[in-house]
Amino acid sequence: MERQTDLVLPSRDDPVVAAGSEAIGGPAGRRLLPGTGWWTPARVIVLLTVLVFSLGIAQRDYCRDIGWPRENNLQYVHVCYSDMPHLYRERGFAEGNVPYLDTGEYPRLEYPVLIGAVMTVTAEAARATERTLTGQAVRFYDLNAWLMLLCAAVTALAVVNLAGRRPWDAALYALAPGLALTGTINWDMMAVAFAMLGLLAWARRRPLLAGALLGLGTAAKLYPVLLLGPLFLVCLRAPDKRAAFSALAKTVTGAAVAWLAVNVPVLLLAPNGWRAFWVFNEQRGAEFGSIWLVLEQAGQGKIPHFNLLVGGVLTALFAGIAWLALTAPARPRLAQLAFLTVAAFAVFNKVYSPQYVLWLIPLAALARPRWRDFIAWQACEVVYYLAVWYYLAGSYDPNRGLPVGLYSVAIMIHVAGTLYFAGMVIRDLLHPQHDPVRPGPDALGQDPLSGPLVAASRTGQTGGAPAVG
Repeated sequence: MERQTDLVLPSRDDPVVAAGSEAIGGPAGRRLLPGTGWWTPARVIVLLTVLVFSLGIAQRDYCRDIGWPRENNLQYVHVCYSDMPHLYRERGFAEGNVPYLDTGEYPRLEYPVLIGAVMTVTAEAARATERTLTGQAVRFYDLNAWLMLLCAAVTALAVVNLAGRRPWDAALYALAPGLALTGTINWDMMAVAFAMLGLLAWARRRPLLAGALLGLGTAAKLYPVLLLGPLFLVCLRAPDKRAAFSALAKTVTGAAVAWLAVNVPVLLLAPNGWRAFWVFNEQRGAEFGSIWLVLEQAGQGKIPHFNLLVGGVLTALFAGIAWLALTAPARPRLAQLAFLTVAAFAVFNKVYSPQYVLWLIPLAALARPRWRDFIAWQACEVVYYLAVWYYLAGSYDPNRGLPVGLYSVAIMIHVAGTLYFAGMVIRDLLHPQHDPVRPGPDALGQDPLSGPLVAASRTGQTGGAPAVG
């Protein structure tokens, strides 16, 4: 953490916060010593995260009270749906089935093995403390919800430390509506925590540990492996590429070893169960929240060669991000490339589940720490969050459901919001003078996530000028 007197204060830096601060006397003055005493930025941000996430848990009290039944649309009308209790009942956990090994009359578990392990442990605890099936499902939700709260708090600490001189930027993450609304739909928060801890380890110049954490995150959800791409691109812009790629090789090795350590035992014991996640994702079509679903609904038919099309579009987008990284006037910040990469995957993938916004929120806070743009994007996500549940409510009662046309509009609002935020990140990347974190074309050291590249840059410099790459 930087010295407290060096911290950037939002009321002096962000126009929206500065305007809002007029209600309490205006921006912070020169004599203020920010973050002194007990109320340090890290403690404040963690407390805000816990509060906001807990409000999201409380918002699901109605569904918790009725036990999340499948027989009606109440969980959609009251926008309190969660996958957790349904998976407990519908994947054999109530009967003591072991994921990947046992199936019986239940479908195979279509989740990566680290989530399967967490589900197994919490299911055992739920069965041991509740007798009725509904009571067990609710207890299962409770245990996993509080585990996700812990992951959210860990992520908050990681974001505070990754922000460097700008720890209050982490308030964007802590106060995000998406964090409250989607935090306990699924287990994505666990992968987010591993991913952000991996980036923190990289920033702290511990590349092997960074890889291990990213590998564990990939063993929970697939998206953390995408962060290796941005790491590769920033290494390409390092003046001392040998040192940079030496660090990257350690990261890739750590990721591979950690992922294999978790996956290989399950693969050897239950190969068919282990493959269920991969088969499920290969066979799925255009699903909820995706731009592909909008195209199918508009064309009233399946998109031909769908997997090939999606793969081609994602490949083209990743190539475009690489081109931006290599041609930008200054070396892009890692958070900028990470956000663009994960956003491209989330928006143009086969499905966009509402909780996927969790992947982007901490990266957005680091990539473009401006409240105006962040609020606009999050407003679009709230619109989509409400729309998807009312659209699903129509499967039980058409009179209470959202029509297909309006649901497609909501999808496009979500897509437009994400693309708008991505566009602002791209503008900062191409015109560094607009970047709130490091204005100007120089100063690699002003990227708090540079990690080993700072040392590599210094090694490759000649004279006293800063390396730009």
